[in-house]
Amino acid sequence: MSFTLQELATAAGGELTGDPAQTITGAASLPEATAGEVTFYANPKYLPLFRKTRASAAFVPADFDEPTEVALIRVANPAKAFEQVVMQLAPPPVVFAPGVHPTAVIAADARVGERVSIQPYVVIESGVTIGNDCVIGASSYIGHGTSIGTGSFIYPRVTIRERVRIGARVIIHSGTVIGADGFGFEIENGKQTKVPQIGTVQIDDDVEIGANTTIDRARFGRTWIKEGVKIDNLVQVAHNVVIGRHAVIAAQTGIAGSSRVGDHVMIGGQAGITDHVELGDRTLIAARGGVSKNLPADSGVWWGSPAVPLRKAKEQLAWVHRLGTLFARVKEIERKLGR
Repeated sequence: MSFTLQELATAAGGELTGDPAQTITGAASLPEATAGEVTFYANPKYLPLFRKTRASAAFVPADFDEPTEVALIRVANPAKAFEQVVMQLAPPPVVFAPGVHPTAVIAADARVGERVSIQPYVVIESGVTIGNDCVIGASSYIGHGTSIGTGSFIYPRVTIRERVRIGARVIIHSGTVIGADGFGFEIENGKQTKVPQIGTVQIDDDVEIGANTTIDRARFGRTWIKEGVKIDNLVQVAHNVVIGRHAVIAAQTGIAGSSRVGDHVMIGGQAGITDHVELGDRTLIAARGGVSKNLPADSGVWWGSPAVPLRKAKEQLAWVHRLGTLFARVKEIERKLGR
């Protein structure tokens, strides 16, 4: 499939600067694009990459005025316009036909909705309810009494244990485990004794959970992932954690037991949240941040371990980098004083 620049500009509602008849046959990022491809530029920090791109055309902001030989399509949202082109150039998505593969094992009392696709070697235990239009990927396990809402997509090799509640249009990627026991032990007679984990996990509508993420069941009550949350790969959510609506959590983050993450919170990669703390709504935790105390709502970006406001964290980092110079100055002063 190919497009002329004029076709792209018209479809995106943009203003074209360039040859309307020029043909575009592909789309790629700024550093990877070559002749015949379109790219996009939306963030000033990528201007050096834009200046070196080999793309034939680029979606840019409406107020972009940088001199360039690349044909430009000025739009309100370059990233979104580029995404629309990519989707048209991409191969058609894989579609799973409704039906049950003969190797799947489904309990007699499980209730499976209409137009559901159950792939090879799936196991669905007693008391499970699966809504209409779901896909259950190969070798996935759905535990006793679990419910999955309409239009959810469970990728291959997902494990969902007993009594979990999953909403509509939830996407769970491969290798994820939902409802494993929380990490609870107590010393008894000099040895570790397991604390029963008898709660559940509730995942609300429109949540997406990345590959190899683990969300533990509650000791009592529920671990709760609220509406619209997006969780990256390799994230650990411990027992009784509550994650607020539309929060975003990047890869390798760990959230310890009974913590509360507010609505619209953003957590960067490899962050660590200790137990029983609360992150207020719209808080931002930078990558590798370590949170050990409650953070108020709308308190900006926090960074470092223990996490402090970003400005203070940068100041502290600058002090550390100056220590070598400070030591040298002290040593010189001591030499002059004869010490």
